[in-house]
Amino acid sequence: MIETTALSPHLGVAVTGVEDPLDDTLINRCMEALKWRGVLLVRGLHLDDDAQLAFSRKVGEVVKLGGQEIFTITLDPAKNPAAEYLKGTFNWHIDGTTERVPSKATTLTARHIAMVGGGTQFASTYAAYENLAGKERERYDGLRVVHSLEAAQRKVKPDPTEKELAAWRTVPTQETSLVWKRRDGRRSLVIGATADHIVGMEPGESAALLDELLDWSTQERFRYTHDWEVGDLVMWDNTGMLHRALPYDASSERTLQRTTVFGDEALV
Repeated sequence: MIETTALSPHLGVAVTGVEDPLDDTLINRCMEALKWRGVLLVRGLHLDDDAQLAFSRKVGEVVKLGGQEIFTITLDPAKNPAAEYLKGTFNWHIDGTTERVPSKATTLTARHIAMVGGGTQFASTYAAYENLAGKERERYDGLRVVHSLEAAQRKVKPDPTEKELAAWRTVPTQETSLVWKRRDGRRSLVIGATADHIVGMEPGESAALLDELLDWSTQERFRYTHDWEVGDLVMWDNTGMLHRALPYDASSERTLQRTTVFGDEALV
């Protein structure tokens, strides 16, 4: 029998009793849980690449990253040429904020885990917004923020080379509302490492406000930390969950397989 258990007060649900990961009833229950809880965990599912792709396709159309539907998360450049770029994932972020329509969901399965560190943290920007005081909501509702790849990468490399800077700037910036008014009536915050500045605000004040909101949104009560076990499947609502990897040694064999599902709601 399929059962669900909350992972923390504000987000996350663990699913047990899974016999067929492609069962339509299971998928429907998972998607409903994901909508309201943001993060879904199935321990010890041990999906191979084909099964993970099949599960993801039940959720939606799978994005091809670098031409591949399965993307290997590792800091070993021999296994992933983008390993250096992945160091940016140690900072809180939402994927796809420089795109008009961010990805809807992401799945990760654990093939190898780090002996020390390497967990993944999630924080709900739905819960963070809902728990703001009324005056703060009024203050933030009308603000707009510019997102850029450069803002995120400068947190890893504050003094980039001209070549690196030029490469970052090939990705267009995106201006969005700071508060995403969702079509289902909920609201979430569009913040994280890509948030470069608040439109029309003095740089120092803008940086302080973005830092304040990130600190608020990632406090313990809105957060869940996942400690990986080999075979785990984790899926999350990328549009409302901040996430980050906890540091681990680059020589670690930590290897996760990732799929990304296309989004269907535009940032405005």
